[in-house]
Amino acid sequence: MSTEVILPKLGFSMTEGTIAEWLVADGEPVEAGAPLYLLESDKSSTEVESPASGTLTIHKAAGETFEIGTVIGEIV
Repeated sequence: MSTEVILPKLGFSMTEGTIAEWLVADGEPVEAGAPLYLLESDKSSTEVESPASGTLTIHKAAGETFEIGTVIGEIV
């Protein structure tokens, strides 16, 4: 079973965010609760934790901006 990694809404007015950096490489194992990527919005920069344990597959590249709710990766 897989878990989608979804770009979260961190603030009331936030509509999009930029993946500043993936902290885990594509194809690498990750533990639930461990830092997964750095998310930048117009007001802050935040480390986002992994929602599950498993192997990360990255769907969206760092440096790009996406709408809240976009599936940016998957953990299997």
